[in-house]
Amino acid sequence: MKLQQVLSRVRRAIDDYHMIEDGDHIAIGISGGKDSLTLLHAMSRLRRFYPIPFEIEAITVDLGFQNLDLEEVDRLCQELGVRYTVVKTDIAKIIFEDRKEDNPCSLCAKMRKGALNDAIKSLGCNKVAYAHHMDDVVETMLLSLIYEGRFHTFQPVTYLDRTQLSVIRPLIYMREAEIIGFVHENHVPVVKSPCPADGYTKREYVKQLLKQVNLDNPGVKERMFTAIQNSNMKGWSIYDGDKG
Repeated sequence: MKLQQVLSRVRRAIDDYHMIEDGDHIAIGISGGKDSLTLLHAMSRLRRFYPIPFEIEAITVDLGFQNLDLEEVDRLCQELGVRYTVVKTDIAKIIFEDRKEDNPCSLCAKMRKGALNDAIKSLGCNKVAYAHHMDDVVETMLLSLIYEGRFHTFQPVTYLDRTQLSVIRPLIYMREAEIIGFVHENHVPVVKSPCPADGYTKREYVKQLLKQVNLDNPGVKERMFTAIQNSNMKGWSIYDGDKG
């Protein structure tokens, strides 16, 4: 996938859901994976011509795994002209050595998000961009249906009262397959997750389930996404500037 196609989808999502306002200072959470690095590419290019001026920062929360190499990510940020901050933590040690968690993902996500939000505030950012794509939207909805018995997923824009930060998700119009295509075509330096729990989660189960359903019924992901947009779910009505 070409960068111009990525920019087109990202800009449409930002416009549809009014994600950016004049003077925004936006942090981009960088895991080193394909999604966050695609978002970094898109936002760094978009700021050059988007009619509303905004700034961006790249931030990685280092969980403390010994085999995490962020050198190429740092080099990419320099090439794109984006300031890059790495937040060192002992989260991995706390979860896998001290507490020996059987189900580490929930606690890890909470601690990682706390460290990220602290860094975001210290850098003077008022928003954070997460790299959730269309597949993530649909998978989260299915997770909620299967395990909670409700029709729910995250919103394109969310205001966090406790931290006074807004979360935006500019990749929601991109399918995961398109992101993979962009990464391969543009030789994006993806960093493999060193987490021993990676790939063994309920989300991975739902991802594989959705993959099979989509193979049997091509286009089902897009139809599910459209169903979410057309529902009365909070935050999913496309922004209308006349409504203020």
